[in-house]
Amino acid sequence: MARQLLTMMVNGESVTVAVEPSAMLLDVLRHELHLTGAKESCGKGDCGTCAVLLDGKAINSCITPAMKAMNREVLTIEGLSRSGQLHPIQEAFVAHGAVQCGFCTPGMVLAAKALLDENPAPTELEVRVALSGNLCRCTGYVKIIEAVLSAAAKLRR
Repeated sequence: MARQLLTMMVNGESVTVAVEPSAMLLDVLRHELHLTGAKESCGKGDCGTCAVLLDGKAINSCITPAMKAMNREVLTIEGLSRSGQLHPIQEAFVAHGAVQCGFCTPGMVLAAKALLDENPAPTELEVRVALSGNLCRCTGYVKIIEAVLSAAAKLRR
């Protein structure tokens, strides 16, 4: 089948790429746009390492057809920092030691951003629920949850 043109906003910039109709968004981001922050792990939407924001909502890009992003806004971890400055969520992850191997971190940070954009003052339980689709094998989640709550407090100031 012929490739189709996909136009979307990625990290604030309009991009148009030719994609296979069956392409997943993760593949387009990684292989066509060379944005490798979102990782492929399970390939089934179970682990969250491929999470990106689509119109502000966290989605698993490994199971999202690329064409669903047509004329929509995609935010990857590469687009979160601005002018060399880490986003407060990223700063909190570093400050709280919520980063170990780093494989899950981009998805965790973006899931946290989606939560805090919608709910600037989440409870610990709300953070746990919001991050429940993101698996981490290293940290035990305690430091991640502390980081998200800390970032929420900083962003409210």
